[in-house]
Amino acid sequence: MEHLFSPYKIKGLELKNRVVMPPMCQYSVTNKDGIATDWHYIHYVSRAIGGASLIIIEMTDVEPDGRISDYDLGLWSDDQIPALERIVEACHKHGAKVGIQIAHAGRKAEDAEEPVAPSAIPFDEKSKTPRELSTEEVKEMVEKFRLAVGRAVKAGVDVIELHGAHGYLIHQFHSAYTNKRADEYGKELTKFGVEIIQAAKNEMPAEMPLIMRISAREYVEGGYGINEAIEFSRVYQKAGVDLFHVSAGGEGPIAAAGKPGTHVAYQVPLARAIKQELNIPVIAVGRLDEPVLANAVIGNDEADLVAVGRGMLRNPYWALEAAALLHKETDLPKQYVPGFPRN
Repeated sequence: MEHLFSPYKIKGLELKNRVVMPPMCQYSVTNKDGIATDWHYIHYVSRAIGGASLIIIEMTDVEPDGRISDYDLGLWSDDQIPALERIVEACHKHGAKVGIQIAHAGRKAEDAEEPVAPSAIPFDEKSKTPRELSTEEVKEMVEKFRLAVGRAVKAGVDVIELHGAHGYLIHQFHSAYTNKRADEYGKELTKFGVEIIQAAKNEMPAEMPLIMRISAREYVEGGYGINEAIEFSRVYQKAGVDLFHVSAGGEGPIAAAGKPGTHVAYQVPLARAIKQELNIPVIAVGRLDEPVLANAVIGNDEADLVAVGRGMLRNPYWALEAAALLHKETDLPKQYVPGFPRN
């Protein structure tokens, strides 16, 4: 029976266990130049030492105005490659594989003087009204994603994740809630995402998997649900996605009628549905910080990998402690052996 510390392989990516550190923005680029700092180095490498098998570097944007804030990472310039390469190399030395989440915030770019989006619809009453991208600008945006993926590959990452969740630009395009366009990108809501997938695959080695993070349900009035998510994910799978990272929400202020659950594992049914309907591997995420619970998600075949976010913010060594609690073998740094006595 598979468990949280079983190895996992997808295409050319071999992971020592099923524990993933998901992308979580650090808002720590102090020079506002998109270049990773010592904070990012320590943050990610400590989780590699702490036993995570796959570390996905936070939302990294394809242009300056694609950032949520000016303190976010970017890959719009070759100048941003070396600092990421340093992080990747160090994580590899400690047994972890590294991915990176390539993204654009769209209408949720808070520090952009003029955010852009599929349609001129603000996120809420406090947000700036974004400018609708022209058809030509949409095509140029696809090229920006391609170039960013190419730079990530040069930095040595093991896997690419495209951010199609949480109300950011790809999500904005495939949602009828925010895409009111009359052109080809409005008539076919998945066209933008498909073109980005295809562009990314052209930059990636053949054996490198492509992950897409999706919101499988929108918690807004008139938003889509799991059935629509299955259908657009089917299109993305056909275009080249190898694994879905299944989250939810983020497209607008949460409607009272559609509040997300607050209980543990509340998003696991969404991941399970995508996995079963499409017969594709998935990462489950969302309040899975308890090792016994995370282990059960794998053992019950509800997901192939488990992302532990806030748990790893609290404890860089979450995976090592989970292995000890579950009595599972894992790579334990020799320096830490005295802290994890064998029973």
